[in-house]
Amino acid sequence: MTSGTQLGSDPLIRKLSEAGPLTYHDHTVLTSICSRPRYIGADHDIIRAGDPPSDVHLVLAGFAYRYKILPDGNRQILAVLVPGDFCDLHVAILGQMDHSIASACPCVIVDIPDSTICDLTQNHPRITRALRWATLVDEAVLREWLCNMGQREASQRMAHLFCELLLRLRLVGFADEDGYDLPLTQTELADILGMTSVHVNRVLRDLREAGLVVFKHRRLTILDVERLKAYCSFDPMYLHLGLKRSDADG
Repeated sequence: MTSGTQLGSDPLIRKLSEAGPLTYHDHTVLTSICSRPRYIGADHDIIRAGDPPSDVHLVLAGFAYRYKILPDGNRQILAVLVPGDFCDLHVAILGQMDHSIASACPCVIVDIPDSTICDLTQNHPRITRALRWATLVDEAVLREWLCNMGQREASQRMAHLFCELLLRLRLVGFADEDGYDLPLTQTELADILGMTSVHVNRVLRDLREAGLVVFKHRRLTILDVERLKAYCSFDPMYLHLGLKRSDADG
């Protein structure tokens, strides 16, 4: 199932349901907060560093990313946001943004007032638990990205990112068993992985020649998922998927 088939609140409900069972009423509440989506084009800032945050932004379709611009003009991409992801769930607590969020491709997003987030956390316990789970997973992903940048070779770094995105996109119905649309340019991959664009091109070629992946027309195909996971020692534990339902009920 690819991104073109997903509408409405489905990615959000699919993601939050991973934290534990949600009721029909919970689904209705989540659908209501997604009732006024807006479309933005590629390479558009959703919010900039220094802006006062008033709304929480939710991605329903497309890819977005967090980034910072260094004094020398270089950019570091700090996170990739896929359908079902919130852009900083409790950011309204802060006086101003310390990073920017931009679209990597045409996106559908929802602007959710902080008052709505407060209502969810005060009056909907199952949704509250799911939102806490999502926040903890975001923090776990950041820790894994730090390990990736600091300890893995360039080709393993890229392979690890591809494996992570496969699982995250499968969760919300935007990936097949062995591939997904990947609307990131080589420049954006470079800014995620701490490489140059030339190095990214070389690593992609090496992974292709090793029979691991093909990246063509913004579509990533993983030729052997288990081999790719083994190649980069990918352990999905940090994504905290497959939560036991008995645990979720407790």
